[in-house]
Amino acid sequence: MADMVFTRRTALAAAGGVALSMPAFRRVRAAEVLHVNTWGGIWERAAIKNLFEPFTRDTGIEIRPVSPVSFAKLAQQVRSGAYEFDVTTLGAGEIIRANQANLLENLDSSDLVKSPPFPGAAFQNGASSHAFATVMAYQKARYPNGPPTGWADFWDQQKFPGSRCMQRYASRILPLALAADGVPTNTPSNQIYPMDINRAFRSLDKIKPNVRVWWTQGQQSQQLLRDGEIDLIALWHGRTLELIDEGKPIEIVWNQGQLERAYWVVARGTPRRDAAMRYLESALKPERVAGFCRDSLNGPLNPAAFQYLSAAESARMPTSPAYADKVFEQDILNFGGDVNAVTQRFERWIGS
Repeated sequence: MADMVFTRRTALAAAGGVALSMPAFRRVRAAEVLHVNTWGGIWERAAIKNLFEPFTRDTGIEIRPVSPVSFAKLAQQVRSGAYEFDVTTLGAGEIIRANQANLLENLDSSDLVKSPPFPGAAFQNGASSHAFATVMAYQKARYPNGPPTGWADFWDQQKFPGSRCMQRYASRILPLALAADGVPTNTPSNQIYPMDINRAFRSLDKIKPNVRVWWTQGQQSQQLLRDGEIDLIALWHGRTLELIDEGKPIEIVWNQGQLERAYWVVARGTPRRDAAMRYLESALKPERVAGFCRDSLNGPLNPAAFQYLSAAESARMPTSPAYADKVFEQDILNFGGDVNAVTQRFERWIGS
């Protein structure tokens, strides 16, 4: 019996010792795990293969994806201190909002700022990763005598009759309206920005009666084109490439495509800040971002990435050197007005 009592006490003491040691053990493990916010789907698979797994091989730090991307979640967790993810991606407009709200870790002490791997590697506490483009796509059979080549053609119902479709997104559509109205885009410093907001709305007034759908979801825009319901559409280049890969009779127009950059950022106050900073530097390595963009249908912002891509692969990317004199970039910092006020005006215009 004494032996039995001793054994039980020993077991309880041992169990207590394990229990007491568990928080320390978990703290050590937490330092070896990084949570990265993703868009899910093909985007996440491309990131796991080309960005996450190589980082883990280099550092021993496991990356666990968390989706979907959420600006609201970023803000909530920074304010609460309960972190669901440490790293996420933001567009230019969102990154400016995030800095204004003090939601991001400062990159000034990072190598991305002190020794940038390429010009513009860091922007507003973000690491310049990749870009997508809003482009024009059309049904090839619809225009056998010559396709549209720019936004002025998209606006021209006489020369290019047919149904239109555009995104319900002010900061992407107003620049296209100015391009359609003759504002130059294909220059070293495009003249779209700062935007003449009133001129943009006057241009939109001309196309509004012909826009059958103002789409709000990428899948929706793609389905309208796939089903042949729309002849001409303004949509994301990746969605267009997916249809082309399916064998659909669709063509893409790179000329006057509107580039939008995406940036990796670190949530302010995350306890895994050091690992997150290491990830940002790793994710911009040219061979890694090249593979990620190839598989996710984006374009790398690191020019050296194109050394790791074939000519055919580069031709599918809006940041390809071949399109440098054709596309133009969105410039939220030089927008021409308050983005929120313009967005509200656009929504009222849609409903009028």
